[in-house]
Amino acid sequence: MTAELRPGVWWLSLRGVNAYLVEDGDDLTLVDAGMPWQAGKIRHGLEVAGFSASDLDRVLVTHYDLDHVGGLRSLVESAGDVEVYCGARDADVLTGLRKPPLGNRKGLFHRLTGFLVPAVDAPVHSVEDGDQIGGFEAIHTPGHTVGHTVYVHEDREAAMLGDLVRASDGSLEPSPALLSVDTDAVDASIKRVLDRAPDFQAACVGHGDPLRSGGRAALADAR
Repeated sequence: MTAELRPGVWWLSLRGVNAYLVEDGDDLTLVDAGMPWQAGKIRHGLEVAGFSASDLDRVLVTHYDLDHVGGLRSLVESAGDVEVYCGARDADVLTGLRKPPLGNRKGLFHRLTGFLVPAVDAPVHSVEDGDQIGGFEAIHTPGHTVGHTVYVHEDREAAMLGDLVRASDGSLEPSPALLSVDTDAVDASIKRVLDRAPDFQAACVGHGDPLRSGGRAALADAR
């Protein structure tokens, strides 16, 4: 399913995970890339929204997990001249410069599933806290992964929250301990977004149905 959450912000509902499309001035941005076998669904979602993969200018990655980066290579090949942005600590894993740590369950999971994430033939930019990427501000939000990053677009009143939180029955819940590197860091990261992000309506989560309005208030209630 593909639906416009707000003007210029599209929800691409994949099976069990979400991706998003944002019209950012003259640029078209995809946020996250689903599983390796879901790239076709993302291309279809682009078409429903009135675009094609070749219209993409950039891909923002909220974090390194199989269900968020698996389709990158296929989409990059379809798009051609596209750049990828990922939080610095996770970008090193995505590019193969650093192996996932074995000191926590996330690192072990990444080691076990890494063979399913093909190398990306495109520039991968390491994103630091506070970076501006087009109309997006990057906020480093470690906890679910060490490099997890939220991207907030003030003009579109939308926050790309990745797996910092997940949606359930119209409310937001912090990333659970079983799926996180550090739950204390998750709580601190939620506070960081609330302290720094401008007001936003759309809460664009990786899992569950995104919220079209009241996103900031829902995030505050998730603490």
